[in-house]
Amino acid sequence: MGFIEAIILGLIQGLTEFLPISSSAHLRIAGEFLPSATDPGATFTAITQLGTELAVILYFRKDIVRIIGRWFRHFGSSKGAHAVNIPKDDPDVRLGWLIIIGTIPIVIIGFLAQDTIRSVFRDLWLIAIVLIVFGIILGLADLLAPRVRELNQMTYGHGIIIGLAQVLALIPGVSRSGSTMTAGRMLGYTRPAAARYGFLLAIPAVFGSGLYELVHSFGEPEGAYGYPETLVATVVAFVVGYAVIAFLMRYIEKRSFLPFVIYRILLGTTLIVLLSLGILSPL
Repeated sequence: MGFIEAIILGLIQGLTEFLPISSSAHLRIAGEFLPSATDPGATFTAITQLGTELAVILYFRKDIVRIIGRWFRHFGSSKGAHAVNIPKDDPDVRLGWLIIIGTIPIVIIGFLAQDTIRSVFRDLWLIAIVLIVFGIILGLADLLAPRVRELNQMTYGHGIIIGLAQVLALIPGVSRSGSTMTAGRMLGYTRPAAARYGFLLAIPAVFGSGLYELVHSFGEPEGAYGYPETLVATVVAFVVGYAVIAFLMRYIEKRSFLPFVIYRILLGTTLIVLLSLGILSPL
């Protein structure tokens, strides 16, 4: 049953990672309904996220190559007939710095709060409340905030604020994409701009977390799923995740986040009912 469950969890990870509905919450909840009836765990979640982040790299590969290239080239001046000097205020250079600076908060907090992330943050009561509260905040931000700023207009201050918002994603139920999109919308960025920056910002943090968990899992007792099952789930998450990114970037060009807000509220409410009736245990 291990591989079947891993495929199901990989599908869930790929489907929910980029939508503002929290993949970690869905994996945590799904674990309660699978035959093994166990929490997949923070390690499994972090490693399978490597698959979805590979999908981000593939989808945004042109942006990533351009940003990295211009960021490195702005340190020195080129010479010759075909020299191209990259100014320090170039939007891609600024975006490169913003991704670096915006990643620092979640790296520090994620490292210091590991025990809390693995225990307290996985309480289903907390997840249910967070799903509802942050769903409402996302809905209000999307409805009331202006849509005037594009990604090339992002300031260092705004990039840092969105980076701080990403820290909230350490709590299952918040959603990494949801927290960064909400902050971006509050600051007046268009949905595509907020989504694009959030996806790019997540790359260093998610890869760092996934690789850290992978390395530290060696020599430790296997959790609910072993390495083969986790690998299968990661591959499935990559394939499905790529399709979801393509869908979402097209969807938000003309449509709001309202369906996701409604879904979060319904899921959180259902979870509260199941916990209240004793059908589910919070930990």
